[in-house]
Amino acid sequence: MEEREQRMRCSLLFAALLIGCFVTQICSSSDSIFYDSFDESFEGRWIVSENEDYSGVWQHSKSDGHEDYGLLVSEKARKYAIVKELEKPLDLQDTTTILQFEVRLQQGLECGGAYLKYLRPQDSGWSAKLFNNESPYSIMFGPDKCGATNKVHFILKHKNPINGEYTEHHLTSPPSVPSDKLTHVYTAIINPGDNDLRILVDGKEKKKANFLSTEDFQPSIIPEKTIPDPDDKKPKDWDERAKIPDPDAVKPEDWDENAPMEILDEEAEMPEGWLESEPEEIEDPESLKPEDWDDEEDGEWEAPKIENPKCESAPGCGEWKRPMKRNPDYKGKWHAPLIENPNYKGIWKPRQIPNPNYFTLENPNFDPIAAVGIEIWTMQDGILFDNILIGNDEKVAKSIRDATWKPKFLVEDEKRKAEEKSTGLDGLKGIQKAVFDVLYKIAELPFLGERKTKVLELVDKAKEQPNLTVGLMVSIVVVVCSISLKVLFGGKKHGKVKVEVEDGKKDEGERKMRKGGNNEDDHDATGARKRNARREQRQVD
Repeated sequence: MEEREQRMRCSLLFAALLIGCFVTQICSSSDSIFYDSFDESFEGRWIVSENEDYSGVWQHSKSDGHEDYGLLVSEKARKYAIVKELEKPLDLQDTTTILQFEVRLQQGLECGGAYLKYLRPQDSGWSAKLFNNESPYSIMFGPDKCGATNKVHFILKHKNPINGEYTEHHLTSPPSVPSDKLTHVYTAIINPGDNDLRILVDGKEKKKANFLSTEDFQPSIIPEKTIPDPDDKKPKDWDERAKIPDPDAVKPEDWDENAPMEILDEEAEMPEGWLESEPEEIEDPESLKPEDWDDEEDGEWEAPKIENPKCESAPGCGEWKRPMKRNPDYKGKWHAPLIENPNYKGIWKPRQIPNPNYFTLENPNFDPIAAVGIEIWTMQDGILFDNILIGNDEKVAKSIRDATWKPKFLVEDEKRKAEEKSTGLDGLKGIQKAVFDVLYKIAELPFLGERKTKVLELVDKAKEQPNLTVGLMVSIVVVVCSISLKVLFGGKKHGKVKVEVEDGKKDEGERKMRKGGNNEDDHDATGARKRNARREQRQVD
């Protein structure tokens, strides 16, 4: 057995060496501009930010279960920043550009980023040691997840040629981040000739967009031709009310606003067998006063209460009171009916004027890429970056994926399947995956509002804890259905029910609270602490 494992380790090492040589040959003989496999330490090649905000420690570390090295986020709840300057800036205007890298979330990702920033040329005096979140970038690309955010970001910072200002343009409806702990490879293919962007996850196209489309980026790169006039003011006599109370309406004479919503049901009769002379609770006959109970120290002892066994077979015990019923004469507060407003002018909007910053382009003005940086804040450790590529050839990018990412992913996926099979969960995965896909889409429904974050948290928890999946899925369905019903039918407001408590009952309740009649555990615990203290004092004496 040991011999077989040793032969397997040697085979894996040999395969890793062959892959390394293969990838090195591809990158040296192709149009790739930058590639780092992290087979060697990053120290001396990448610059760690010296900004005091970034205390996270980067490590050159193996991917769990592999002989392959990467750049590791080693500590939880830290900010990290590291950058690699290119030998010369890369112009994105005239040729296809491929941005690709691997990420493995070895501890999962509850809240944090795992994206790369592709920096544009910096101002004079800038140093890589000063790299921080203010360092201007051209493109930000990669996974980001926290709360309601769960996306593979693609953000383009584009310069307005009229006013010279930069604006962040976010890809709309980006792919979601895989929720497992396997190695995944993210690829962005930028084709400036056709203004096309394609996002691949694990080599499969997940999103296609056009840089100049008003629907694919928010805000759109081409601004609106007109804008609201900032100097336009709504006239004082502008009436936006579509309907108003009828000024001629009069409250009917028989409308009683003071009639209660509920009244006593005079026709109700006490159920047969109701035990009026029996209390609902009685003192526990089996309870005994502790031997070391001191009335002076602990107060008067009272046996704890239990439910009266005589009431179990009866419809009720204690004083019977007539129930309340809805008052047929209840009408509530009178309001005049609404009528069409004769002065209604619609919702006021400022007039539109030509946008002084409007421009049009045949192609976006991409800033060059001068450096690659990772600047993130994360609550998880174990994030491993690897095989970062900037190139011009899709075939090279695919070759690197096949040579570096795919073997690792297949091993990890087989291990995951084996673990699921050993726990008996593999049969549910197909159904669960389909359900989770639907639930993630449901979580994006706009009517969920502030509950969206809670739904996403429940979905993520269900995926991470398979033994709780069914129960959590039911909870999610209940939450969504409840909100849906409220949206469709509205909430029903119930009238307040006045509960009268006799003075004697109220005093009894207060006495129980003081003595612990409704809080036996706290009462007994307090008495036990006092008695223990007395025992310890006697032992000392």
